[in-house]
Amino acid sequence: MSRKSLIWISMLLGSTIGGFVPILWGGDALSFSSILLSGIGGILGIWFGFKFGE
Repeated sequence: MSRKSLIWISMLLGSTIGGFVPILWGGDALSFSSILLSGIGGILGIWFGFKFGE
């Protein structure tokens, strides 16, 4: 698998998991915290994919 594909996949997974975290404590899927954590999860996913692809 290429490094670029790995980064894209990990970004998608990170943002999806980050978006679902507020639902665990009763938040809404389109709340500010869900959107914020989705962005943070995407950034962490990019970082993870970059480090793992080295």
